[in-house]
Parts: sequence; structure tokens; C-alpha cells
Amino acid sequence: MRSSRFAKSGLGIPYALFLLLFVVAPLFVLLYYAFTNGQGQFTVQNLAAFFTSPNTIGTLAYSFALAVVTTCVCVLLAYPVAYILARSNMRHKSVILVAFVMPMWINFTLRITALKEILTVLEGNLALHPFLNSVIGMTYDFLPFMILPMYTTLMKLDTSLIEAAGDLGANPVQTFLKVTLPLSVPGIISGITMVFLPSMTNYVVLDMLYNSTYIMGSLIGSYFASYDWHNGSMIALILLLIILIFTLFTNKYSDEDEGRGGALI
Repeated sequence: MRSSRFAKSGLGIPYALFLLLFVVAPLFVLLYYAFTNGQGQFTVQNLAAFFTSPNTIGTLAYSFALAVVTTCVCVLLAYPVAYILARSNMRHKSVILVAFVMPMWINFTLRITALKEILTVLEGNLALHPFLNSVIGMTYDFLPFMILPMYTTLMKLDTSLIEAAGDLGANPVQTFLKVTLPLSVPGIISGITMVFLPSMTNYVVLDMLYNSTYIMGSLIGSYFASYDWHNGSMIALILLLIILIFTLFTNKYSDEDEGRGGALI
């Protein structure tokens, strides 16, 4: 019995070591550099510099706006696709789903390079519409991550609830707004989380489309490239807190909707 208990508890040792070495330890290093200066002395100057610098605040605002627009576009494009694929009786809808997910199997650099060539042919100079091109690139990159959770949630919907709404006199529009849409909110929230958070830091798309560094990921990289680990660590820490708050908020909202799903009907 003792050996069996030890064997079961011992299975978690590799995972605990992984968390300690690659999550906890780097986080402590980040905290150390964020609250110290070049002489290793404790300071909050790095925190004050973040909120007083027009460069960091402007970059944060731009990154947030880019992430919000990208997420909204992905939701508007992904939901109809996921809904049609989930609710239709097409024989080969799985093949269509694979076609939407297939870009994820192609090298990221190759995909963005191909998109850059297409946009160059259409626009001529990519610097004329930097924000629009960034949204297009982000949407092209993250759209599959929005489609999959929506499709999975819609596939699991109880069709008897939809039939009951029809029996009670609801038309298709009312059934969608009162039954289907509320019950699919967990999938929407999951997709938003998977798209919004990376969109705030994915500087590769901006760099490849028009050589821009005006996003949080690029700003952090520029500080570390110039060996200013203290300000770079503070920005990374603040961004980590923003992501943590957003994740807690979306998870709470998703849990509330799952619990009230039946009440909405």
C-alpha cells in the first residue's frame, strides 16, 4: 500500500519540477529586475516610468485597440462559419472544417510572407494602411482559434431545447437569440481568450508586414535588446497582470453563463 501511494504521488514530481524551473523561477527573476535598478537596489521608478512615458502608454493603447478590433472581426467571421458547420447536415462538413484549420499546419512565417505579397499587390505600399494590414494579418493568423471552440460548443448543444423553443411558438430568429446564442457564450468566451491575449503581443505580424515595433511584444523586446532588463521586466510584468485579470474575468463570465444556461430558456 505504501509503495502504491508513493508511486501515485511520485508521478507529479516531474510536473512540479517543470513548474518550479520554468514558471516560478523565471517569474522571480522578472520580479527582481522589475523592482531594482542598475545597481541592484529596490526601486519603483520602473513602475512610475511605465505610467508616465507617452511611449509605453501609447504602445499599450495601440496594442489594446488592435487586439479588440482583431477579436471582434474574428468573432463576426467565425460564428457564422461555426454555426453553419455545426447545425447543417452536410455530409462532408468535417472536410470544410479542416480547410479552415489547415492554415495552422503551415509554417507561420510562410503564411505571413504569402499574405504580405498579396497585400503588396493590392495596396502597393503597405505603410499606407498599417492598422488595417495588422488586423488582416492577425485575423488570418488567429481565425482558426476562434472557429474551433465555437464549433465545439455549438456541436454539443441539446437540439431538444431548440425544438422546444419552436414548439412554444418562437420563430427562428427568436430561437437563435434566446436559446442558441446564450448557450454558445462559453465557446465565444473561449475563442475571445485565445485570440485577444496573443493579439496584444504578437509583434511578428507587424514586423513582417511593415517593419513596425509599435506593439507591446516589440516594446519589451526592444528594451531587452538594449540591455535595459529592468524596464523591460516591468512592462512584461504589467502585461502579465493585465492578461491575468482578463483571464479571470472571462472565466468568471463563462462560468456564470454555463450556470444560467437553463434559466435563460
